[in-house]
Amino acid sequence: MAKPPTSPAPAPWTGMVPVDDTALAVTDTGGSGTPVVYLNGQFATQGYWRRVIADLGPDWRHITYDERGRGRKSQRSADYSFEAAVRDVDAVLAARGVARAVVVGWSYGAFVAAHWTHRNPDRALGTVLVDGAQPYDWMNEEMERHIRKLFRRLSLIAPPLRLTGLMPRMSAEQMAASNIELGWLARESELGPVLDAITVPTRHVVASGSSFGDSGGGQELIRTSLQGVTERNPNIRIHAKVPSNHGAILKKDHRTVAEAVRAVADLARDRG
Repeated sequence: MAKPPTSPAPAPWTGMVPVDDTALAVTDTGGSGTPVVYLNGQFATQGYWRRVIADLGPDWRHITYDERGRGRKSQRSADYSFEAAVRDVDAVLAARGVARAVVVGWSYGAFVAAHWTHRNPDRALGTVLVDGAQPYDWMNEEMERHIRKLFRRLSLIAPPLRLTGLMPRMSAEQMAASNIELGWLARESELGPVLDAITVPTRHVVASGSSFGDSGGGQELIRTSLQGVTERNPNIRIHAKVPSNHGAILKKDHRTVAEAVRAVADLARDRG
């Protein structure tokens, strides 16, 4: 009997993907390997993933993109909400013809990855959450005011940084609103049920170092919330706790992140 024809492996592609009122800069390495989609930190760009991608190598299909108003090419939008960020995952995967993928998110992207995985259990092969998606009640009205004040100060140095892609093309108020929204979404009552309902292999890679401005050990306190998560949901485990801090984890501990991607992919294959 003749073998059925096979579709050619997708070729590498870089371009713009339209979604809602904007368009996103997307890079797809192509190939026939397991697709991995990478979700960035809140104001970061796809270039942060280059070391993880290099560690995994060409046997994987790597899909990266810059969120709305981030980087040099992704266009501005009237909607920078968290829900828009979740919709953008669907838009990118649909544009690249990917039905199922391993989802990897760092910081803000970890929250997006957790929510997307929760909503799409048949499409997420597995998920890696890099120092993010940790349920903890750190947001309150006083913190809201502090965040708005901080971003107003940052707006003074924003214009030249926007030209380099290091600062999003968002107003100070839009950046503050995004940060505040995430704080409320991080609360145990909001994020806890999302994590508890995840049904695919999920691994956390957790930083241990303190970031600039965190003199009171607040980040480490937030990270302790994962113990309850792993006790409630056997699909979620801590893959490793690494020595770097939140901002440096993709640079200094990229090999551990790559190991976690391999681990969840192997578990997905074992499940069939």
